[in-house]
Amino acid sequence: MNKEYPSILDRLKSTTIDIIIIIGFMYFASEILNLFDNVPNYVRMILFAGILMYEPIFTAFGATIGNDKMEIRVRSNSDHSKKINFFQAIIRFGFKILLGWLSFITVFSSKKSRTIHDYLSGSVMIKV
Repeated sequence: MNKEYPSILDRLKSTTIDIIIIIGFMYFASEILNLFDNVPNYVRMILFAGILMYEPIFTAFGATIGNDKMEIRVRSNSDHSKKINFFQAIIRFGFKILLGWLSFITVFSSKKSRTIHDYLSGSVMIKV
C-alpha cells in the first residue's frame, strides 16, 4: 500500500476520536438544556443539527479533530491538494452513517484505500 494513504486502523482511530467528541458535545448540550425549565423544541433541533454537522463542517473547511490527531485529511480524489466542498462532505457523511462499517469493505481492494462513501462523494483520505 502506498504510504500516501492511511491504513484502515488510522481511519478507525480518527472516527473513534470524533465519536467521543460528538458524545461530549451531546452531553454538554444536554447539561446546558437541563439548566432551563422549558426549552422550545426548535432550540433542541438546532442543537442536534449543529452537533450532527460537526463532521461535514470540519471536513469541508479543514479536518475533524480526529483527522488532525491522526494526521489524515479528506481531499478531492481528482486533486489531492484540494479540500472537498461542503456538499460533498454532507454526501460523504450521509453515506458513511447509512452504510456504517460496510462502507469499509472496498478499502482492501482499492489502490487508494477508498471506502464506498469516498467513491460516492469523490473524496480520498490522505496522510499529511
